[in-house]
Amino acid sequence: MRAIEIIEPGGPEVLEWREVPEPRLERGDVLIDVAASAVNRADVHQRNGFYDPPPGAPPYPGLEVSGVVAEVGADVEQFKVGDEVCALLAGGGYAERVAVPWQQVMPVPDGVPLPVAAALPEAACTVWSNVFMVGRLRRGETLLVHGGASGIGTFAVQLAKALGSHVVATVGSADKAERVRQLGADEVVNYREGDFAEKVKADVILDIMGAKYLAGNVRALRTGGRLVVIGLQGGRKAELDLGALLAKRASVHGTTLRARPVDEKGVIVRSVVDNVWPLVGAGAVRPVVYAEIPMAEAAEAHRMLDSGEHVGKILLVR
Repeated sequence: MRAIEIIEPGGPEVLEWREVPEPRLERGDVLIDVAASAVNRADVHQRNGFYDPPPGAPPYPGLEVSGVVAEVGADVEQFKVGDEVCALLAGGGYAERVAVPWQQVMPVPDGVPLPVAAALPEAACTVWSNVFMVGRLRRGETLLVHGGASGIGTFAVQLAKALGSHVVATVGSADKAERVRQLGADEVVNYREGDFAEKVKADVILDIMGAKYLAGNVRALRTGGRLVVIGLQGGRKAELDLGALLAKRASVHGTTLRARPVDEKGVIVRSVVDNVWPLVGAGAVRPVVYAEIPMAEAAEAHRMLDSGEHVGKILLVR
């Protein structure tokens, strides 16, 4: 089969469409003929040499796919050949085929075209597990989403709004602000025009920036607030004012999804299917796709992501 290989750490030009070995199907795996994958920030970090796949994962980038079941392992009863599915991966999505534990496979939600479904697994599982399972966001509370125009951000805005929360998002331009408002954000803050912490008070904060935003996030938390850090685009280390945290009886959580054990991912996936897929099927939450690029041209998709101009997901289609 063919897949996108990273020939050496570097820019988008190091991504090449090459012949590679077929994936090995284990007893509990589902083999998927890939219709599409999606580009995530983690793929860029892997391309740059900063984010190696977990042990046992394919070396190719790609944390989510949609496609058709081509084969199932001997212990798999939940899916059959021909099923249209999407899946959360530890790696290997930029390929013609991928083998994935059945626990990480989901049916395509009603009304979603098969290629577009590749935009869902990583965003849905990340948002549901962090905002609702870890952050415990409740109806009527305020969610602050950093990077509201990203794939994660556009999904978080819609899902929190659909479940009855007040939603605030940060963005970097007027155009992105308008797009995020159209998705349901009640307030949008342009981070280039002032300190978000002076304008927002939130019960839950979903943060992709890490160190750069830590102090501001703590200031923006309400009493009993929950800060959930899922990215380090603004650095790894910062000083934490424990006094401010204690005074607010607040908490800080750091989580990742990619390296979790299969059983933990399976719990998240099943919860997403039960709680999020009905909202997607009803049209209350929808995947936001910025562009569809042929998979062999993954370098162009990475250039697009690096530019920061996109809103929503960039798909790699076959």
